[in-house]
Parts: sequence; C-alpha cells; structure tokens
Amino acid sequence: MRLLVDRFRLRGDLWRNRDFMWLWAAQTVSQFGSQITGLALPLVAILLLGASAFEVAVLGVVEFLPFVLFSLPAGVWVDRLSRRPILIVADWARGVVLLSVPIAHFAGVLSIWLLYAVGFVVGVFTVFFDVAYQSYLPALVQRRELLEGNSKLEVTRSGAQVAGPGLAGALVAAITAPYAILLDAVSFVASALLLSRIKRREERIHSEVAVANPRMRAEIAEGLRYVLRHPYLRPSMAYVAIANFFGNMMFSIFLVYAIRDLRLSAATVGLIFSIGNIGFLLAALAANRLATRFGIGRTMIGAAALTGWPFLLVPVAESWEPIPLLLIALLLGSFGGVTYNVTGISLMQAITPDRMLGRMNASRRFVVWGVVPFGSLAGGVLGSTIGLRPTLWIGAVGASLAVLPLFFSPLRQIKETSQAEELARPYNESFSVRSAEV
Repeated sequence: MRLLVDRFRLRGDLWRNRDFMWLWAAQTVSQFGSQITGLALPLVAILLLGASAFEVAVLGVVEFLPFVLFSLPAGVWVDRLSRRPILIVADWARGVVLLSVPIAHFAGVLSIWLLYAVGFVVGVFTVFFDVAYQSYLPALVQRRELLEGNSKLEVTRSGAQVAGPGLAGALVAAITAPYAILLDAVSFVASALLLSRIKRREERIHSEVAVANPRMRAEIAEGLRYVLRHPYLRPSMAYVAIANFFGNMMFSIFLVYAIRDLRLSAATVGLIFSIGNIGFLLAALAANRLATRFGIGRTMIGAAALTGWPFLLVPVAESWEPIPLLLIALLLGSFGGVTYNVTGISLMQAITPDRMLGRMNASRRFVVWGVVPFGSLAGGVLGSTIGLRPTLWIGAVGASLAVLPLFFSPLRQIKETSQAEELARPYNESFSVRSAEV
C-alpha cells in the first residue's frame, strides 16, 4: 500500500500546478463536509422530528430530484458562462442554505418541510456545481494530465467516503445532527474561498455558444444528440445506465436483505460498508497507473467487468458465510467502479470540444442518473412480489452483463487520450458542421 502511495505521489507535474491544487483543496474540504450532511440530514428527520420511513424516503427523493429536473439546463449555462464563478456561487449558496437547519433548530421551528426545502435547494446547486466541476478541470490542466488530475480528485472523494461516515457519526453523537450540519455549511464556504484563489482565466468561448444558438431548448437537444451519437460516449453511457439501473435494483433492498435474511446487525452492516469502501481509495490511487500500463480502453472494459460480477456473491451470501462474501463483493465492485470513473471521465473530457463540455456532462448525467429512481422502484416492487433473493439475482446478473456495450464498441482500441482525440476528431468536426447547418 505504501509503495502504491509513493508511486502516486511522484508521478506527474500537477503538484506544481497551483491552480489545480486550489481546486483539489476545495474539493477535499467540500467532500468531507458533504459526508456529514449525508448522514446528519436524515438523522435530523428520524431522531428529532420522528419522521416515518416514508417521510425519510421522500427526503432522499427530494434530494435527488434536481438531478433529473435541472441537469440539462445546467449544462447549457455551464457552456455559456465561465465555470469558476458557477462553482463559487454554488458553494456559497449551499453553505447559506444548510445554515438554516441549525438556526431553525435553535429557534424551535425546525420541520420536515424545511428539510425537504433544504434538500431540494442544495440539490439544485449541487447539479450546477457537479456539471461545472468536471467541465472546468480541462481549463486547469493539459489534456495529457487529465488522468492524473481525475485520479487525485478521486483520492480525496474516496477518502471521504471511507473516513467520512465515521467522522459524521462521531460528530452527530458529540454535538447532535443539526449542529453537525453547521460544519458542512462551513466547509462549503471554505471551498468557495479556496476556489477564489485560482488565477488562471478560461478562454472566453462560452459566449459564442449563446450567440450562435440562443435558444436553450435547441442547445439542450444539441447536447443530447452529441452524446447519443458519439461512437465513444454512447457505449460508455449505455454501460453506466444499465449498471446504475440494476445496481440500484439491488441496493434499494440490500439493507432489508442484510438485516432480515442474513441477520446482520446495523453496526455490522456499517462496518462492512466502511471496509468495502476502501476499494474506492485503492482504485483512485491505482487508476492512472493501470490506464497507462494496459491502455484506456482495456482498463475501462476490465474495470466495468470487475464492477458487475462480484455482486453475484450477494445473493449467494445467504447460503455461505455472509460477511466475507459481502466484503469481497463491495471491495472489488468499488475498486472497479472508481477505476472506470477515473479513466472514463478523463477520456470524455479529452475528446469533447470545450464548447460542448458542460452539455456533454449534463446530458450524460441526465441519462445515467435518470434511471436510478426507476431501478430503486423496480427493486422495491420485485422484492415485495417475488422475494428479496430472486430480485438480488436479477440485479446481479443485469449488472454483470452491463459491460457488453463496451466490449462490442470501438473503445477497445483506445490506448491513450491523444489517440482518442485523433479518432474522435472526424465525429466532432462533422457534428459541428451539422449543428451549424441546423
């Protein structure tokens, strides 16, 4: 493990890129803060407001709804405007909105409806931040450095997923959930201040998009056409959408299966997730090196396969020793998932023209995240009709087969980002001509 970290530390020049380091620092602070709210907000509803299971579920839906409603318009604005101000405004807004929870608790006016409003508004600004965030990185680093940059950013995101829940639980126990959310509000403010230190200016090409095509609906349609017809983006998007659908079919009922069928305690389940999330961190450290050694296309396909098949162990766990099997499934699945994300996102950023980056990210997220509630709903319906274990088998098999669109795509021949840029250039040029004619 130490050797892996040392190799990661010595590779690349981004340690000397001060603008990237400010972005990385801001993302680190924000990611750890978000882990606090991810646990504390539903705990406020459960522990302080006595919310029912349905009300807590609605809170999760409200938090996710902005990703379905606003991803596509956000992509248009990210392509029209400079991206750094969007990031800063989104951070300030989320910090201010979250501050309302401890204030309302102190004043004695906290309600479930306020939590719904906070969750929804924070989700709206998170949509804009996330779309601008991945579109902004290519402005700070060179194309050949995208893998390294995404790997570094994924290290802190994965580290937050490993350490964050434990930190959040300790804070909730020490100062109660509403005041733990106060720390997340502070983290967003700190992130905004760090982003303000970035000096590099973006090329002012975004206004050309609005001048050439001032109608938002037309720009949204252009972004969707771009990703749905792209020979490299389309199979990647198909894989993630299928994996998300069947993965959420499984995990919508996983806790019920683990506690009722496997008879695991809540503490044991939490420990399994904490250990399983270590795969996120290991993948973030190793993804750049794997892509360099085996090539981007092969790494993406191998990582996608590794993400799916280990979940076949989940329904098997009832007949064997459940804890080791669940740990193996989560460790391998999380390693494959993050390896795919780092490599795939770097490829997408490299082959997409800057004027389309915002809409590419937004359109892709609209598709791959739009299936999430349907997968969860399918898991709930099937779990209550045919049983938990048969539903887990359906989800695991579907997630394992999700790699097929990648396997039969031209992504297999991609070794480096520079090669991908050359191969994607004819499509980008022809798409630009068609868009101009429209």
